[in-house]
Amino acid sequence: LGNGFPDGFCLDAEGAVWYADVPNRHCVRVREGGAMLDSVDADRGCFACMLGGADGKTLFIVAAEWRGFEHMISDARTGQVLSIEASAPGAGWP
Repeated sequence: LGNGFPDGFCLDAEGAVWYADVPNRHCVRVREGGAMLDSVDADRGCFACMLGGADGKTLFIVAAEWRGFEHMISDARTGQVLSIEASAPGAGWP
């Protein structure tokens, strides 16, 4: 995974895994062995992801600006749920 820092993840019907990456501000889809298949950049850290929606092909991403634990209480809330269309539907439950 190179310099990736996987956090939350989900599985898709093609056997690939999407993982959220806070410091690199993206979600990445990888297959067994770690080969990157796709990625989605964000303007803030990505903490969790899940495939869902009517056809299971919407990737929902929980994202927020991240400045460290010491700023969690005092800083403005920047959390968002982002969504993009994925190439494969979700499989199973996290």
